[in-house]
Amino acid sequence: MLKLNLSTEPRWLDLGHGVRLRVAPLSTAVMMAARSDPAIAAAAEAGRSNEDLACVVAKAIARIVVHDWEGVGDETGLPLPLSPEALDALLEVWPIFEAFQTDYVAGGLILDAEKNGLPPLPTGSSAGAARIAPDAPGSATPVRGD
Repeated sequence: MLKLNLSTEPRWLDLGHGVRLRVAPLSTAVMMAARSDPAIAAAAEAGRSNEDLACVVAKAIARIVVHDWEGVGDETGLPLPLSPEALDALLEVWPIFEAFQTDYVAGGLILDAEKNGLPPLPTGSSAGAARIAPDAPGSATPVRGD
């Protein structure tokens, strides 16, 4: 069963290390707007790796959905005002990026992984099946046909 969260209200997302972001729900409109970000097209055209593209996409999404933050300061410890540049810099911090990617972006993509909520059929695709037998040793001798 698909469980819908119909709330359109922003919520606080805890990223650890004392950092919290107030984010809007991840919606189709957000994903479509992020896809149209020129930075994504430029990264794709430049042939950047999937990891680089994931970072560019996460930053594009964050610039759309983050309305406020707490726990982010400048080099002297003074609270830093939210800006697109500061948000991009925050997502360059690996643990923060990983938490945002896992707790927010992946949450919006979870339906793709769940598909229809059913396991693979035992007689169908073996993509979801666990290996239960070892590989056959070496190669087999072909059978002679008559």
